Amino acid sequence: MSETPARYASLSIFLHWVMLLLIIAVYSCILLHESFPKGSDIRADLKTWHFMLGLSVLALVIIRIVARLLTAKPPIKPEPPAWQVLLAKITHIGLYVFMLAMPLLGWAILSAADATIPFFGLELPALIAPDKALAGQIKEVHETIATIGYFLIGLHALAALFHHYVVKDNTFRRMWPGKRSTR
Repeated sequence: MSETPARYASLSIFLHWVMLLLIIAVYSCILLHESFPKGSDIRADLKTWHFMLGLSVLALVIIRIVARLLTAKPPIKPEPPAWQVLLAKITHIGLYVFMLAMPLLGWAILSAADATIPFFGLELPALIAPDKALAGQIKEVHETIATIGYFLIGLHALAALFHHYVVKDNTFRRMWPGKRSTR
């Protein structure tokens, strides 16, 4: 009989924190690019990094989903009320949809704009046929979801801190890097 782990698997913990850093970098690149004049090399470089890091999020979230399906989910102790469990599930689904949809939408924007899809020295194939009007529409959806992403990420972080400092359960410790143990 195996014991239920007290923490997530090391791979899940690693991916969680690396993806947080990547998402911060993705947002930072696109926000910083606005600080530079159109046509400047640094502005173009920041957009390229935005694309490449966004596609990295897509690659890692797929690995993360597989890891989540294949590894045990440690229980929260003490067990939270049902409404908190439901809200956490909805938020996590929203975060996964966000991490899948945003890079795919970005890839679709570049495809529809008939632009190169850069990925660390590679050029990825277009997802859809060129269509400038469609590129603009997809971009609007991408930007709206990006705004929603701020709130989802913020809600997730606030909930973790609330559980750690107010409720004083193990929610935050289950995903914090460090020594792995079972209980």
